[in-house]
Amino acid sequence: MNPSQQHIEQERLPVMEHFYTLQGEGFHQGKAAYFIRLGGCDVGCVWCDVKESWDLSKHPMTKISDLLVAVRSTPARIVVITGGEPLMHNLDGLTATLRGKGLQTHIETSGAHPLSGTWDWICLSPKKFKAPLPEVVMKADELKVVIYHKSDFDWAEKYAAMVKPACKLYLQPEWERDATITPLIIDYIKEHPQWELSLQMHKYINVP
Repeated sequence: MNPSQQHIEQERLPVMEHFYTLQGEGFHQGKAAYFIRLGGCDVGCVWCDVKESWDLSKHPMTKISDLLVAVRSTPARIVVITGGEPLMHNLDGLTATLRGKGLQTHIETSGAHPLSGTWDWICLSPKKFKAPLPEVVMKADELKVVIYHKSDFDWAEKYAAMVKPACKLYLQPEWERDATITPLIIDYIKEHPQWELSLQMHKYINVP
């Protein structure tokens, strides 16, 4: 790809949806945020609740300038880029545009692709289906591990040992197994208090 082609590609991104809501999970839970959900994912979690995001071809290429207009039509101060797997795309242009208007940029990623963009907050949610790259693990501000099986606690500890010391550590029950898994997480956190509980608050209060 020549530089001019790359520039054009960075001006547009495949967007599944974008909306203003509350952050429902992790360290910034409860804060107002504008979400931009990008299409395309090659990680393929069995329990993914947005499988419709996976097929890149189904989502319209949207101008970054149009996204900025939508964000600025709200009082949002935080913009969260999620997916799908957002790092399948070069996000340098998107974050430069958002930060140029004084907006905070957050990303939610599996870390399976090289990091692009400039971020105020990186939430890493590693997946067994496609392991994160060490460069992303080391830069994570928040490690959020979805617990589906009891064996996932060991998976969580593997990555907790790799992140920077200041990284926040969260365990989150898989939504469909919440009744079974949440008690296990509570007991685990009581034994390992470096971890905190993350719940998908947006699903309880019925917001996007």
